Amino acid sequence: MLVCPGLVGPHYVPAAVARAAVSPPQGPPRDGGGDGAGGGGKPRVLLVPRIDGSYAGTGVLGTVEQVGRLSDGDPGALIRGRGRVRIGAGTSGPGAALWVEGIGVDESAPEPLPGAVTELVTEYKALATDWLKKRGAWQVVDRVQQIDDVSALADNSGYSPFLSTAQKVALLETTDPVARLRLATQQLREHLAEQDVAESIAKDVQEGVDKQQREFLLRRQLDAVRKELRELNGGAADGADESDDYRTRVEAADLPEKVREAALKEVDKLERSSDQSPEGSWIRTWLDTVLELPWNERTEDSYDIKGAQSVLDAEHAGLDDVKERITEYLAVRKRRADRGLGVVGGRRGGAVLALVGPPGVGKTSLGESVAHAMGRKFVRVALGGVRDEAEIRGHRRTYVGALPGRIVRAVKEAGSMNPVVLLDEIDKVGSDFRGDPAAALLEVLDPAQNHTFRDHYLEVELDLSDVVFLATANVLEAIPEALLDRMELVRLDGYTEDEKIVIARDHLLPRQLERAGLEPGEVTLEDGALRRLAGEYTREAGVRNLERSIARLLRKIAAEHELGDRELPSTLGPDDLRGLIGRPHHVPESAQDPAERRTAVPGVATGLAVTGAGGDVLFVEASLADAETGGSGLTLTGQLGDVMKESAQIALSFLRSHGAELELPVADLKDRGVHIHFPAGAVPKDGPSAGITMTTALASLLSGRQVRTDVAMTGEVSLTGRVLPIGGLKQKLLAAHRAGITTVVIPKRNEADLDDVPAEILDTLEVHPVTDVRQVLELALAPAEVRVPAAA
Repeated sequence: MLVCPGLVGPHYVPAAVARAAVSPPQGPPRDGGGDGAGGGGKPRVLLVPRIDGSYAGTGVLGTVEQVGRLSDGDPGALIRGRGRVRIGAGTSGPGAALWVEGIGVDESAPEPLPGAVTELVTEYKALATDWLKKRGAWQVVDRVQQIDDVSALADNSGYSPFLSTAQKVALLETTDPVARLRLATQQLREHLAEQDVAESIAKDVQEGVDKQQREFLLRRQLDAVRKELRELNGGAADGADESDDYRTRVEAADLPEKVREAALKEVDKLERSSDQSPEGSWIRTWLDTVLELPWNERTEDSYDIKGAQSVLDAEHAGLDDVKERITEYLAVRKRRADRGLGVVGGRRGGAVLALVGPPGVGKTSLGESVAHAMGRKFVRVALGGVRDEAEIRGHRRTYVGALPGRIVRAVKEAGSMNPVVLLDEIDKVGSDFRGDPAAALLEVLDPAQNHTFRDHYLEVELDLSDVVFLATANVLEAIPEALLDRMELVRLDGYTEDEKIVIARDHLLPRQLERAGLEPGEVTLEDGALRRLAGEYTREAGVRNLERSIARLLRKIAAEHELGDRELPSTLGPDDLRGLIGRPHHVPESAQDPAERRTAVPGVATGLAVTGAGGDVLFVEASLADAETGGSGLTLTGQLGDVMKESAQIALSFLRSHGAELELPVADLKDRGVHIHFPAGAVPKDGPSAGITMTTALASLLSGRQVRTDVAMTGEVSLTGRVLPIGGLKQKLLAAHRAGITTVVIPKRNEADLDDVPAEILDTLEVHPVTDVRQVLELALAPAEVRVPAAA
């Protein structure tokens, strides 16, 4: 028998092979002989796969059904496979054929078929039907469904074109029909899975291609429409197309070298990114922000020092410290410009000032006046309630809706690199899980660092060394120490009564006349009326309530004129105020009846304190209680802090240890309780400066001597009776002046602070610097002519 390569099932083979196959055998075949294989006397041939020069161990016995020529004219033969033959020993024989020993293989399946085999047959037919339907081979589907023999059904998979030669040989060499069908099912299942993945990938790719083609077509149509519109508009250029040319804009812009390099890198990314990419919009927004910043634009400073001083004096009364600092800054800038020292060490001559003072003293409006005097742009940045660090340094560009910080936006809004930036309410900055804005301000307000400030959004250096920063605050203690260390502190402690009259006459009254719809000459307020408004109707460090009182007064006059009850023009004096806006709310102690004054009884002393609204007068009341009714020990009321409670303990301990020296009946303190109260109990109070006031109140209570009505005091007391220095002296003296106090006792070590107090205030006050509490008692207590029993 001839050995030649072939495939399972009927296949055409080359004619030369066919002729050799039909040559008469020279001996009886050794595979059982005869035509019992169903060949009907037809020539038989053994087909064995030959792979890489070697033959497989199993072949197919086939019969030659027909010999002829193929469609291209080559000779060929049709061979039908009859069964598997296991290849044994071989030898050469007559002709060109190789004679081998073949053993037939039993391929019968068990009868009847087990349930598992039946399920396997059903699964294979289902998979084969699915695959054939995808190929459109509907006629073959019917043929496969009609095959019931397990062996024939498994051999049918040999027709599958997706099987490799190794897979076909594995099917051929698997003699067990059930195992062969299981192998064929596995191969078909794996192929279908691969085909599903390939179809899914092809579908996604096709959808992407279709979308790109559709978008390309639409954009071409959009370009055509724009072209037609430009032709209709007479050839005018489209603004949108012009703005998209970022490379031209970057190259034409006057940018610092490093900023230009960063911008060109972003332009390169923009050119490489697709129109569908969200990164494109982020890059365009970033480029727009960079191109809108005034990198090399600066306003010329006004070096007219006298003119700047005149502007400040015209727009604000008082506030000499700030005016002097701005005048000094302009003088130094002028000197540096004359000597060509505009930039020293990469830094320009900016300034960082902190304006600290009570509300209403003009801190915010002063910033605009400073910008006006210097000839610079003015920008206000409100920091009250800001809790996010990104508000100062900006957001990272990876966030949706990212923006630069408020500092960069302020520079962008000003349109120059040297504006006056007012950081309003810097003491109201908070912090939470989003970061600490005060920490982010450290770099902004540090003159040694802010020439290379980096915003998280820009990620390029921004020079802030030429910016004048003015930070405003009401409470100095609320500003972090590291931040306060970077700013030059200027205190605005409030206005004197004379300064308030000037402000009201020159600024507040004209503004409120305009708002009330009155002409400048229709209503005139005498200085006496303004003085009473400032002293008796309002009591504050600033002028906000004073302006409200003037506005209320003008509204009353306007209403009376419209009702026909008043003729204009009208002049108002001090006596006219009560009929228009009612009785005054703040009457000085000196103006009250001596019997109605708060210090008319022993045990009450007048102290001075500093609050968020400026300086204020503080009364301290002390009383003794019998052991049977009030208990013993010290009782403190009035919402006092720990420091103030400790001061009360110190005052009581000093009097107990030095009572005999001071001729006080300290024996009363052993069995009786002491109660110290600070009125205005709803207002929290703390600090050591009321130490000598509490000592004086207790000494007055024990001695029965009243505290002088015209005396107020401030100072910390020690256990040895030393009077220690305190803070806020200027604000306290202004408060004493507003309250009608004429004598003030202060610590000796605060005597240098008197230089900051206006001269007109010192002229009305008798200030006594002291070092010991005994001096305080001598000055504050009334003479012991008539001893008054201790107040209960």
